[in-house]
Amino acid sequence: MAVVDNIMTIEALAEYLKVSQSTLYKLVQDGRLPCQKVGKCWRFHREAIDGWLKQHPRKYHEELQ
Repeated sequence: MAVVDNIMTIEALAEYLKVSQSTLYKLVQDGRLPCQKVGKCWRFHREAIDGWLKQHPRKYHEELQ
């Protein structure tokens, strides 16, 4: 699934970051990843994710492997 716009699904974010969806779900559940829940689905703003990566260049590096 390609990143088409600024709002990504968990599937698109997994592809964007090249990590598993289960890793992302763990970060979401722990409140460590910027996101919003719409109904039963999580949504991610690309700018927020890019900012999060810049603010935490190594903090979550092991978790994203």
